[in-house]
Amino acid sequence: MIVGSESTRLLAELVAIPSQNPMGRLGVDAGAGYYEGRLTAYLENWLNARGIRTERQPVGAGRDNLLAWVEPPGARCRVLFDVHQDTVPADGMSVEPFGAQVEAGRLYGRGACDVKGSLAAMLLAVERLARERPQGAAAVVLACTVDEEYTHTGSSRLAEVAGGMGIGLAVVAEPTRFDVITRHKGAVRWGITATGRACHSSTPRLGDNAIYRMARVVSALEAYAGELESGPGDPVLGPPTLSVGRIEGGVAANVVPDGCRVEIDRRVVPGETPESAQEEVTRWLRSALDPADFEALRIERPWVQMPALREGVGPEVLALIGEVVEAKTGRRPAVGGVPFGTDAGPLGQAGVPCVVLGPGDIAQAHTRDEWVDLGEVEAAVEVYYELVLRLPESLASGAGPAASTLGVTR
Repeated sequence: MIVGSESTRLLAELVAIPSQNPMGRLGVDAGAGYYEGRLTAYLENWLNARGIRTERQPVGAGRDNLLAWVEPPGARCRVLFDVHQDTVPADGMSVEPFGAQVEAGRLYGRGACDVKGSLAAMLLAVERLARERPQGAAAVVLACTVDEEYTHTGSSRLAEVAGGMGIGLAVVAEPTRFDVITRHKGAVRWGITATGRACHSSTPRLGDNAIYRMARVVSALEAYAGELESGPGDPVLGPPTLSVGRIEGGVAANVVPDGCRVEIDRRVVPGETPESAQEEVTRWLRSALDPADFEALRIERPWVQMPALREGVGPEVLALIGEVVEAKTGRRPAVGGVPFGTDAGPLGQAGVPCVVLGPGDIAQAHTRDEWVDLGEVEAAVEVYYELVLRLPESLASGAGPAASTLGVTR
């Protein structure tokens, strides 16, 4: 593998542009390396300079999905390449987060694995398609989404129009080591506050300790989580799960607290919905707690509602993807599921057949020394491009609307 290869140079430039998702943190701004704006502008300029038309799809303040279209002559079907722009924060990294250091065939930095390696590969595959314009290849819609790492607002916004684009297959980029993921869990996350009555800690019986109440709630949630994990679950993904990931409450040791709040992560499997999963937890708490405790709870609306992905791609296409991956990597990929969520959740819910596929290992994502194998990134360019050449006409699901009618803006 040549260190100075085109994919390595492009990946280094992408990693050098911070696009950290604030993950709910308050008071951060783009100038401190948060949000995707700088990267969106870079991608827009990079694509436009190569004659590839782009449009922005507004998602939130200063946060836009970037869509690009390449349609070769006689295109026989249309494929969506979905890849997210954001990364998790770079706190606590043991390597320079945005230094893009190359060593022993690896490139280190925040987002190198999740998922800027895939982003570089998809960009180069799309650029090659636009340059060579092979007769009868698939048309490609490249969607660079925002906010995948926290609330999936970018893919949810994309899903609102993707169902009408005539997409026969979506290839969603995540570090799968080129295994073909057709099924994954979703998630719903929300907060619960236990209320109480404050008083001086020297006379605690005059108050109503919200932390004690929340302790009973957490015990009930722990019991519920055990029931979930001992249940039958999904034949591929296993059981749904619940975890209490954060707790805060009280103002001082000498004040009986009048509030305590937890944040909950409930993973959902195909057949469940985020809404039904939250309702199930609420029913459990109602039955498990003393009525006075339950009535003193404030159950919040979720800030994450990520659908699970179930299989939507036929065996012919899966076999083709396996052949392409094996030819370009020397390894026959597994076909299966993963416990984490991706942009494929909202897209699949919108009726778009999805696979999740990309270079890198999820074990390296979000780590202190995040890295990606540069040989895998090189191979990914070839995998994505070869798929565009070989995807069958049977994937055609109608011409779909012209890009100018999608309700997005330049």
